[in-house]
Amino acid sequence: METARNTEEETGPAQESRPAGAGGDQPSGDGPSGDGPAQRGWRRWVMDVRPLRHRPFRRLWASTSITTIGSQLTAVAVPKQIYDLTGSSAWVGYASFAGLLPLVVFALWGGAIADRVDRRTLMLVTGVGIAVISVLFWAQSAAGIHSVPLLMVLLAAQQGLFGINFPARSASIARLVPAEELPAAGALQSTVAQTGMVLGPLLAGALIPLIGLSTLYLIDAVALCFTLWAVWRLPALPPLDTGKEAGKDTGKDEGRGRRRAGGREVADGFRYIVAQRVLLLSFLADIVAMVFGMPRALFPQLASSTYAPWGEGFALGLLFAAIPIGAVAGGLLSGTFSRARHHGLMVSAAVVVWGLAITGFGLSGGLWWAAAFLAVAGVADMVSMVFRGAILQSAATDDMRGRMQGVFTVVVAGGPRLADLLHGTGGSLFGPRAAVTAGGLLVVVIMLALTAAVPSFRRYTA
Repeated sequence: METARNTEEETGPAQESRPAGAGGDQPSGDGPSGDGPAQRGWRRWVMDVRPLRHRPFRRLWASTSITTIGSQLTAVAVPKQIYDLTGSSAWVGYASFAGLLPLVVFALWGGAIADRVDRRTLMLVTGVGIAVISVLFWAQSAAGIHSVPLLMVLLAAQQGLFGINFPARSASIARLVPAEELPAAGALQSTVAQTGMVLGPLLAGALIPLIGLSTLYLIDAVALCFTLWAVWRLPALPPLDTGKEAGKDTGKDEGRGRRRAGGREVADGFRYIVAQRVLLLSFLADIVAMVFGMPRALFPQLASSTYAPWGEGFALGLLFAAIPIGAVAGGLLSGTFSRARHHGLMVSAAVVVWGLAITGFGLSGGLWWAAAFLAVAGVADMVSMVFRGAILQSAATDDMRGRMQGVFTVVVAGGPRLADLLHGTGGSLFGPRAAVTAGGLLVVVIMLALTAAVPSFRRYTA
């Protein structure tokens, strides 16, 4: 464990004296804590890197940038190994579902745990567990154990631990950067995640013929070791004691109750979301955009029919890559929007642009126009992610941030899967282009209706 001196060097004295929900704490970094002179010229348009001045956040971000690619190697290796063993895409789908259920359950529970314990400790414990599972993935593959059930069990355990780890990691950001830099921090985190989604699979495809599938698991395990070192160097992140901050003695019994993280605490998180309309709308915005406007289930059919003259394989790869490429481009140019203060309005506008771009994709008959519309949708998705994340960090009090991030994890994981079912069915009934176009228009109409119904959301500022 770090000494008290090391913790104070990283965070500055009296970091925890600020009240919960008042914005991010301001740990010391290598530069000034204020914004300094306004950026001019081209620097104002590129990625806002102010959060990287704060050493704890910089460590967390650097570890994320490395492990994102490592996790994508495993994400490619597992379905590849299952398909090699079974020759069946159905088994690949079963394995995906086997990982979804523990992710949903443990993300909700993990969010409650993250609000009750030191988040740094929780990240360390679950990070060790994920690294151990990566080593087990490598061991079973290197030993030639041809067991699909074993792979599914390891995958379910990995996703369960990730479900606990992610809410703690995400909820910690508001304690590591000032409140006004939360959108910029979200853009930095989202950009490396999207970059990993582009580079990781490409790297995995290039490495499998050279070093073998089992080594991909080992690379992921090594990358996780760097993450553990970076988290070890973070300051302690215990729950903020609102009772002591108010000058009250919380009492021994209340302290014990505060450490509970059961079903009641998870239910409290959902009640909190319903009571806070701004938070509720931020979740509904993502659900609307993903469920009605994510047509990835129709990409194979479109690639083999509408865009077949370009080559089915090339068209399919371009369709899948277009949205992440647009998101990365949006992140690299996040200086154009990350300083905006009207967070609710930015989310509403981004979701509407997403819906319009998906509509344009459905109406386009040429592959390059289709890719262009999807790239625009990727930019809009990046803007939406940045400001929805900032709202979750700033509108929720610290004792609820973990549970908010747990629900966020479930929404992000479940929304696209529901979209696959909805668009797959709609494409079969009405044709793929009609289903995509209708879904995009529904996103626009529903988001405008929600924004009009809840004025407090579009008026919400940082």
